[in-house]
Amino acid sequence: MPTASTSRRVRATKAERRAETTEQILDAAEYLFSKHGLHGVTLKDVAKRVGVHHTLLNYYFEDKQKLFDSVFGRRAGVTIERRMRALDDYDAATGGKPDVEGALHAFLDTDLDLYIEGGEGWKNYGAFGALASNGPEGAVLMDKYFDPVVLRLIGLLRKALPEASEEDIFWGYHFVTGALMLTLARTGRIDRLSGGLCKSDDYAAVKKRMARFMAAGFRTICQPLRSCRASPRA
Repeated sequence: MPTASTSRRVRATKAERRAETTEQILDAAEYLFSKHGLHGVTLKDVAKRVGVHHTLLNYYFEDKQKLFDSVFGRRAGVTIERRMRALDDYDAATGGKPDVEGALHAFLDTDLDLYIEGGEGWKNYGAFGALASNGPEGAVLMDKYFDPVVLRLIGLLRKALPEASEEDIFWGYHFVTGALMLTLARTGRIDRLSGGLCKSDDYAAVKKRMARFMAAGFRTICQPLRSCRASPRA
């Protein structure tokens, strides 16, 4: 006769198997969505990559949209938490007087470290997010998950550039995120253009340069406003 401890162990084992299968499905879907987007992938494609019958996926996920949302949300919480903490720590370390490059390092480097350290799964998520962000389904999820951490960065940039217009700061962020998404997409274009000198997945090289490059851009687009105030036209 099974004991209470045996029953608990059986339930735990079932839960562990379910969790393991869920992760396998999410990993497979993440890879396929990163290559083909939401509409280029079927549940049968995902099941085939996992090595199970496609009806099993309906047991774990109601439909493809639910699976897509789950893939997006699984790692989003990790990167958001790390970025928010990095931005808060940087703000505190500077006594509430951040500079542009420091704020961008906190925002960008923390995320790039995940792709450097996290292996192929995180790189697939980066490519998935880059592709998803350019479609309506992904844009909704970007709003849902990432608005708070983006607005935290915007707040630091306002402090660092008190004379800049709101318009310039938001355009500056738009250019930053565009460059980041292109980088995470790993299209291989820079590899070909540079004759192999640069590599699409060399995130360490990106980390070394991106914040510094973007900070110069922010300072430049804000400079005309200051010049205009200093030297008004006759």
